[in-house]
Parts: sequence; structure tokens; C-alpha cells
Amino acid sequence: MTTMDAQTAEEQVMVVPTERFHDCGHFQGFTPDSEKYLTQLLDPAQTQYLPRAQMEEDPSFKQLIPYCIFQHIDEAGNVSVFQYTRGKGQGESRLHSKKSIGIGGHISTLDAGESSPYDEGMRRELEEEIVINTPFTQKLVGLINDDETEVGKVHLGVVHLFTVDTQDIQPNEEDICETGFRPVAELLENIDGFETWSSICLKALFA
Repeated sequence: MTTMDAQTAEEQVMVVPTERFHDCGHFQGFTPDSEKYLTQLLDPAQTQYLPRAQMEEDPSFKQLIPYCIFQHIDEAGNVSVFQYTRGKGQGESRLHSKKSIGIGGHISTLDAGESSPYDEGMRRELEEEIVINTPFTQKLVGLINDDETEVGKVHLGVVHLFTVDTQDIQPNEEDICETGFRPVAELLENIDGFETWSSICLKALFA
């Protein structure tokens, strides 16, 4: 076992029972109705912290993942979105070499001591992966569920849309590769190269 594999095996990540998610209303793809789900799924009575390596293979639980998308709107109203390619050092091997528009990751026991583990986990993941050198606003815009892929079966994405004043966002990890803002139309034309969650979000939010 490599050092990274050992670290992954020991990491305890926030999950909710898939059955509880279904009780709230199962969907495939994207839903903007985030409040309906998160008021229940982020209830401390519903969440657990379990070994990540085990959870990656157990579809009876959903790992909660903040999925942060960055858009820039110029003076003419043209929208560009931050994109990158996932390097081989990123934790989820099934997504390596895929293009993505989402920054974020697992909520873990590293975040559990805070008043809001979810918010702290999202802040930590953003600081680990990118450097934001611009003012921004952000809002929660929806959830992603994809039961049609092996990765999707064990994750539930919580989508946050950041609107930045400038395009000055830089990678903070060497495995955040080929970064930059691209016009939405260009991304939609090349959507087959993106990971499934990014494809779902591009169609739901920008098509």
C-alpha cells in the first residue's frame, strides 16, 4: 500500500445513508431544490464519519461533496467558467485526466470540530486546491446525483456558484492542471471531455 493509499484508508469522511437521501426524494442529474435536501441531510443526527476507502465501494451511503464552480461575466455579459484537468495525484483515481469545472472535496473529521463542518470543509478544500485573488460572491444553486456511474453512486454533490470580479484564480496543487477560464459556449461544444458532474452542471446551469 502506498503512503497516499494508507492516508485515504484512514480518512474518515462525512456520509449520509443513501436511504435517507431517497426519503427526501430521489433524483438523477441536477436539482435546484437544495434547501429541501440539505436541511435534512446536513442534520448532525443524520451524518456519520466513516472510512473513505470503505465508503468508495459502498453505495448504501452517500459522501457529501461541496462542488464549487467559478464564473466570470464581462461587461458585455459574456460568461466564462474556470476549468482544469485532474492530475493523477488527486484522490479519486476514477476521475484522473478528466476535465472539470468543480473545485471541492470530502468533508472529513478534520472539519468536525467546527460549528459548521460542511462550511469549514468547503473552505479548507478551496484553500488546498486553488488561490482566489479576486473578490467574489457565491450562492448555493443545487445538488447533483448520478447513479449511472460507479463514482456517482457513492457521492452527492452540493453545487456552489461563485461569481468572480476578475479571472485571477490560480492552482494551488500541481494536480490541478491546464487551468483557465473558457467561454461557456466552448465548454458546451466539448462537453464529452468532462467528468460527469461537470457535464451535468454545464447543461443545467449554462446551456
